[in-house]
Amino acid sequence: MVFTLASARRPMRHHRAMTLPDSDFESLPALVALHARQRPDAPVLACGARRWTWRELDERVDRIAAWLQSQGLGPGGTAALCAATSLDAVAVFIGTLRAGAAAVPLAPSATPAQRAAMAADAAVGVLFGDALADDVPWPAAVRRVAIGDDPAVLDATLPAPGTRPRPVAIEPAWPFNIIYSSGTTGTPKGIVQPHAMRWAHIRRAGAAGYGTDAVTLIATPLYSNTTLVCLIPTLAYGGCAVLMPKFDALGYLELAQAHRATHTMLVPVQYRRLMDLPGFDRFDLGAFRQKFCTSAPFHAELKAAVLARWPGGLTEYYGLTEGGGTCILQAHLHPHKLHTVGPPAEGHDIRLVDEDGRELPPGATGEVVGRSPGMMTGYHGRPELTREAEWFDAEGRRFLRTGDIGRFDDDGFLVLMDRRKDMVISGGFNVYPSDLEAVLRQHPDVADAAVVGLPSREWGETPAAFCVRRPGSTLEAGALREWVNAQVGKTQRLSAVHWLPELPRSAIGKVLKRELRAAWVAEARPPDRPLAP
Repeated sequence: MVFTLASARRPMRHHRAMTLPDSDFESLPALVALHARQRPDAPVLACGARRWTWRELDERVDRIAAWLQSQGLGPGGTAALCAATSLDAVAVFIGTLRAGAAAVPLAPSATPAQRAAMAADAAVGVLFGDALADDVPWPAAVRRVAIGDDPAVLDATLPAPGTRPRPVAIEPAWPFNIIYSSGTTGTPKGIVQPHAMRWAHIRRAGAAGYGTDAVTLIATPLYSNTTLVCLIPTLAYGGCAVLMPKFDALGYLELAQAHRATHTMLVPVQYRRLMDLPGFDRFDLGAFRQKFCTSAPFHAELKAAVLARWPGGLTEYYGLTEGGGTCILQAHLHPHKLHTVGPPAEGHDIRLVDEDGRELPPGATGEVVGRSPGMMTGYHGRPELTREAEWFDAEGRRFLRTGDIGRFDDDGFLVLMDRRKDMVISGGFNVYPSDLEAVLRQHPDVADAAVVGLPSREWGETPAAFCVRRPGSTLEAGALREWVNAQVGKTQRLSAVHWLPELPRSAIGKVLKRELRAAWVAEARPPDRPLAP
């Protein structure tokens, strides 16, 4: 049956809310056990043709936790997961926590050397994975365990069904996970997130419509904090998660319609691919309560398109994997603020500081620093990097630096200008790439754009654009450069425009600007040929 957009815009039904236990702290494994006792036969996970109930998930988690304990892993230990998203991958994550250890999700897309280095850095004792290639120089002390789509693969390692682990009283300050940064700025850093931080995220998510009838469509990798921000509340409030190991726009819409999805977390590039898909409006997406976005710049025109064509609320989170302050834009409630990332979340303290760390007054532009109930303990084994990431106010309270440049508008909504490291200083003038990227995207021939600073003998740095054409376009790079330069100030003029088939991106959609710079710098150039506006 083909559904029209009009049929999808029926009123949002009331959802069955789940009340969290009345306590100051609950761990995710404890909440999973609670749902398994209360609703054992209710669905909790789906992936392809496979389905699990809460009873099945809880039993699998118990067996994994018991096996890890038999290997000597418990509080203070770490177990890694390097695998595609699957039912067993979720169970391994929770089972690691139930054993008392910290989970270390690793990206299968990372290089062999990076994966080995991250495992060594986190002192991993056990590694679960479905891509445990021999070319990866894993630390010798690591025991490797295969998992996959077939449950029999992991069954060969686990104890018999019904095996229970020793009870562990998880403390809020214990590490929940060590998540490694995407590496868009160099060597990945291990971000230690405590259980207390995840509990704060769960409590915050209570207003987002999660409940026992929620169905969350997961289409981002399990190793990403972006995914966990949506998956963890779904499980905590007793909902069901539909897992999509590899994203494609058509397959996503088919799953959303078939499962009557109510929640999802997507990165901007995924929203773009969905909005550009012919036939998007034929799908019935009327069950959606909330759609979320984070991890990369979410441009105002794309937010507007999602609001106009996709039922349900749209919420953008701005913040760090490390924690600190978060801004939340409920775009459906503030359609005139789509150029912002919203005001600080309740209980979050966001401020702006200058290059010397001095706090700036209202109306000024500076680096964003934040403080909240949910903050990382620090970078694993990197105290010097932890100190670099911290800023303390006059009362000695700890904030985390974002590296982003922004300002607050008159209503207290944060407007982001750029990453501090991406700002181009040309002839002594600050040039914000995001301003130029916004102009480029206004051209009908430009599908995507990124502006980076390149070396210039005359100006120190000069802005250059890397763009992706829309299908059918034959526009010359020089013509696009002239079009942009006619609309911007003299100090903002582009020195060059280059067409690319696509922009290099991380697995969660961040443009890898360092790769664009490196490719340019690596080209052979006569030493007397400066790049200049």
